[in-house]
Amino acid sequence: MEIIKALSIGALFGIGLYQLLRRNVIRSAIGLIIISNAVNLFLLSIGAYDGVVEAYAKAIGQRSDALPQALILTAIVISLGGFAFVLALLYVIAARYRTGDSDEVKGLSH
Repeated sequence: MEIIKALSIGALFGIGLYQLLRRNVIRSAIGLIIISNAVNLFLLSIGAYDGVVEAYAKAIGQRSDALPQALILTAIVISLGGFAFVLALLYVIAARYRTGDSDEVKGLSH
């Protein structure tokens, strides 16, 4: 089960990185969100592991660690703020240059 989680987190991170490196700024923003979700899943899977077996697969009544949950909640809030900032930048670029392609935007390469 751990290998499936590791492969899915790696695949999400790879897809997000591929989208982040594209020339289209809208796809780059989507890649940023996908990477953020991959990191959140990684933190969740690290917090659910108890050394030998996954913590949620053990007996009923065992409490999970609150630190990874707090980290994930903080990461979600921070990524939401960062995504709002990126959307604001995309709006300014689209209004000023009338395009979403970073190659066509003048002044960013200097």
